[in-house]
Amino acid sequence: MTSRPSEKAANRGEPGYVWRSGQERRLTMVRQWVSLSGRILDNGCGLGTWLEAFHPYSQQRYGLEVEFERALRALPRAEGIVQSLGESLPFASDSFDFVFSNEVIEHVGDDRQVVAEMVRVTRLGGRIIIFCPNRWYPVEQHGIYWRGRYKFGNIPLVNYLPNPLRDRLAPHVRTYSSAALCALYRGLPVQVIHHSRIYGGYDNIEARWSRLGRILKKSIYAAEKTPFAILGISHLLVLEKI
Repeated sequence: MTSRPSEKAANRGEPGYVWRSGQERRLTMVRQWVSLSGRILDNGCGLGTWLEAFHPYSQQRYGLEVEFERALRALPRAEGIVQSLGESLPFASDSFDFVFSNEVIEHVGDDRQVVAEMVRVTRLGGRIIIFCPNRWYPVEQHGIYWRGRYKFGNIPLVNYLPNPLRDRLAPHVRTYSSAALCALYRGLPVQVIHHSRIYGGYDNIEARWSRLGRILKKSIYAAEKTPFAILGISHLLVLEKI
């Protein structure tokens, strides 16, 4: 992660700049639900960090990215990168064995249409994995607008406000309750294989205070198997096309 926000931070979020233990943990989760041996689409690939991570498992890796500069940087990490919006994927139906979306749908114009397009391009029996922000995580990580100016950083308790107030402070990014997430794929030809909430990597804490970071992560990850999972940073949703 860079120390300063990019010009796209408010509307597009920040892409993955480095690969650390938090990303490695998510990759383990992905591998639990998907073989990764087939044709893969990273829908919102940023700089191609995840496409590179999928390289040991598949030679058929493709990415979609809306920002031209990011798409260019992702090119060496995949067999093909296209610049386009997720609401209209430039791929044939039933094209991919696995479609991946990592913290992207919260930034798009029409999140339900994006999910519908991911379903369309997934083959029968293929899987879709979505990571996206949990409404009940105590911190809004995408910054807020305050008095007309964007303030980058982690802002506590914003997502606990009623929708009109929350959306006024953070109109540039969504968070999802379980019900809101389910509404995105309702009526589409998919079945839910897995849905859970997960906690973050806390890599910065571990980098500064290694022992404290390890203890924190062990405790927090144990909470994923308790009712405290509702406070996790992200949803993990696995869908299968039927």
